[in-house]
Amino acid sequence: MASLEDLIPTVNKLQDVMYASGIDTVDLPILAVVGSQSSGKSSIIETLVGRDFLPRGTGIVTRRPLILQLINIPEGSDHATDGSNSTFESKKEVNAVLTETVPDANPLVESTEKQIFNEWGEFLHVPNRKFYDFNEIKREIENETARLAGKNKGISKSPINLKIFSPHVLNLTLVDLPGITKVPIGEQPPDIEKQIKNLILDYVATPNCIILAVSPANVDLVNSESLKLAKEVDPHGKRTIGVVTKLDLMDSGTNALEILSGKMYPLKLGFVGIVNRSQQDIQLNKSVKEALDNEEQYFRRHPIYRTISNRCGTRYLAKLLNRILMNHIKDKLPDIKTKLNALVTQTEQELLGYGGGVRGTKENRSGLILELMNKFSTNFISSIEGNSSNINTKELCGGARIYYIYNNIFGKSLKSLDPTTNLTVQDIRTAIRNSTGPRATLFVPELAFDLLVRPQVDLLLGPSQRCVDLVYEELMKILHSCGSSELARYPRLKSMLIDVVVELLKERVDPTRQYVESLIAIHKAYINTNHPNFLKATDAFPDIVKTHRERKTRKEKIEKERFNSNSNSNSKKRNNDPTADLDISSTDSSDEDESDDARGVKTTRDSKDSFLNYIFGKDLNNGTSQDTLSRSFGANNNKPEIMFNNLQIDDYEDDSYNLESNLTDREELECELIRRLIISYFDIIREMIQDQIPKAIMFFLVNYCKETVQNRLVTKLYKESMLEELLVEDQAIAQERANCERLLETYKNASSLVNNIL
Repeated sequence: MASLEDLIPTVNKLQDVMYASGIDTVDLPILAVVGSQSSGKSSIIETLVGRDFLPRGTGIVTRRPLILQLINIPEGSDHATDGSNSTFESKKEVNAVLTETVPDANPLVESTEKQIFNEWGEFLHVPNRKFYDFNEIKREIENETARLAGKNKGISKSPINLKIFSPHVLNLTLVDLPGITKVPIGEQPPDIEKQIKNLILDYVATPNCIILAVSPANVDLVNSESLKLAKEVDPHGKRTIGVVTKLDLMDSGTNALEILSGKMYPLKLGFVGIVNRSQQDIQLNKSVKEALDNEEQYFRRHPIYRTISNRCGTRYLAKLLNRILMNHIKDKLPDIKTKLNALVTQTEQELLGYGGGVRGTKENRSGLILELMNKFSTNFISSIEGNSSNINTKELCGGARIYYIYNNIFGKSLKSLDPTTNLTVQDIRTAIRNSTGPRATLFVPELAFDLLVRPQVDLLLGPSQRCVDLVYEELMKILHSCGSSELARYPRLKSMLIDVVVELLKERVDPTRQYVESLIAIHKAYINTNHPNFLKATDAFPDIVKTHRERKTRKEKIEKERFNSNSNSNSKKRNNDPTADLDISSTDSSDEDESDDARGVKTTRDSKDSFLNYIFGKDLNNGTSQDTLSRSFGANNNKPEIMFNNLQIDDYEDDSYNLESNLTDREELECELIRRLIISYFDIIREMIQDQIPKAIMFFLVNYCKETVQNRLVTKLYKESMLEELLVEDQAIAQERANCERLLETYKNASSLVNNIL
C-alpha cells in the first residue's frame, strides 16, 4: 500500500494512463497556472523546476497547455543507465558539449556530467527517450507546439505532457496555460481572446482544479485578468491561490502588504509574494539557485515584507503548492475511486453489449445462428402484436400502426368517396333511355340501375389496394427495425434475414391484392337489390315527388313575383299612380290564402298517389293520362318533314334526344330515383368492403407471415455451408469492442492505483 506522500506520484501515474489511452472522463486533481501575458508565469514555473526550459519571446509563446509533472528523485541516484540507445546518444551529446567547453578539465567534466545526469525530462509523445539537455527540451516543446498549433500564433487544446525528474524539486503537477490576451497582435486570430478564455475554462472550471492566479504587483489588483477569470468559476475563492509577482518593481513608497495579508482580496488559500528573475539575470545566465537566494534576502531585508518573509518567495510557494495539492488529492480521492468504479462497471456492461468474437466449434456457431434467427423472428412477431420490449412511445408503430391504417386511413378514404362522383344527371338519363331500347317503358328500367351502379362499385378498389400497400410498407418498417444489438455485429446475417422476410412479404402481397380485386368483382357480379338495407323505390318515390313539387312551386312563385313586379312597374309608369300595388297585392294574397295545414294535407294525399300516377303514365302537372312515348318523344310541328330514303342522323335531331336539353318532369323523377338507389346500394357495399378488406389482409398477408417467418428463415439460412459467411463480424463493431476492452483495462489499472493508496 502506498503512503500519503505518494499521492501526487500516483495521480501522475493516473494522468499518464489516461493520456496514453486518450481518456479525459476522469477529472484528476491538478494545479492550473493562469495569468496574463508577461505576468511572470514562466519565471515561476522555471524557478520551481530550477532550470530554464520554457520557450520565451513576444506575443503568445505558450500556445498549447503544458502538463508538467515534477518528480522528486533521491540525490545521487543513477537513473540514467537504463541501457536505451536514446539515453546513450543524449549522454554522448552532453559529453561532447562539456568536452568542447572545458577541453582540459576532465575532472570538471565528470563532476558536471554527474550533476547533469541527475536531472532529465521525458515527453509522453516521445516514449523511451530522456532529455538531459534542457535546451533540447525547450526545442521539443516548440516543435510539438508548431506540429499541432501551426507556426503562426494559433493555439491548440491538445496538451503537451512533460515529466521533470530531479532531486531538487518537490512532487508537483502543474498545467501551464496560454497567457490571457485582450488585443490580437500580428498574426493572432481576431477571436484570440475568446479562444484562450475557453481553453483556460476547460481546465479551471472543473472542481478538482486548484487555480494558481498570477498577477504582477506593478498592475492594480482590480485589473487582474487572472483573478477576474478565477472568480467566474470559483466565486467564493475556495480553490484559488493568489501569486503576486514582480514585487521589486513596484513604485517607491508602495507595497503589497494588504494584498499578501488577504485584506484587500480575501482568498481561502491566501496570497504569496514572488520576486522574479529579471530579463537581465536571464541574459547573464544567472543560476536559479542564485536567484532564489537573492529572493530570500530581498524579503528578509525589506522593511515591510520582512514580517511575512517566511510566507513569501518561490521556495515557500513550492512547499505550499505541494501541501495544498496533496490535501486536495486526499479530499478528492473518495470521489475519484467512486467514479472509477462506476466507469469500470459501465464499461463492462458496454463490453457485454458487443459480445465476444466469433469463436468455438461448428456446433457453437450453428447454435448462435439459430438463436439469432429465433430472436429476429420473435421481435418481428412481437412488434406486430404489440408485445415488444422496445415499443416506441413517440409515434405509432407495428401492430398499432396497422390498426390505424384500417380504421383511420382506409375508413376515412372510403367515407370520402362520393357514390355518384363522375355521374351526372345527363349520364343517368342516357342510361335510362339506352336501357329501354326502341320501346317506351311504364317503369324505371332496372337495367339502367345495374349499368350505373357497377362502375361506382369500382371506386372502392383504389382505396382497398392502397390499404394493402400501406400494410405492406408498415410490415417492411417493422422488419427493418426488429434487429438486436447482437445481430448488428453480423451485418451479413442481418442482411440475409431481412432479405428472406422481404421475399416472403413480396410473395404474399400479390395474392392479397388479387383477393381484394376479387372481392370488388364479386360485388359487381351480382347486384342484390333484395338486400334488407337497400332503399325501396316505393319508399323513396313519395319523397322525390314532394321535393320535386316544392322545388317547382318555389320556381313558379319566383317567376310570378318577378312578373308581378314588372307589371306593377309598367302600370306606375303609365298612370303615375302610386297606389297601383294595392290591387296586385290583394290579388297575390288571395292566391295564397290557403293555410299551411291545408297544403300539408294536400301534399300528403298527392304523395300517396304519385307513385301510382307515375306508373300509369299520368301527367304530374294536371293528372291527365297521356301516352308515355308521346311525352318523351313529342312531335315538333316546326320541323320540316324528313325523307326516310335520304335520312342522316345529323340532319335532324329532336329535342327529346338532345342530351343538353332540359329534363322533363318524368325524367327528373326517374334520374333522382336512380341516383338515390345508387347511393343506397353503394353505402351497403362500402360498409361490407370496410369490414372485409382488413380481414383479407390479415389472413393473406399479416397472419400468414407471422406463422411462417421462423420456418422460412430456418429453411433458407440454417445450412452448414453458410455458417462462415453469415458470422462475418462487422469491422467497425470489432474495433469498438477492442477500444472498449482497452478502455476497461485503463479504468481497472487506474482503479488499482487509487486503491493502493492508504
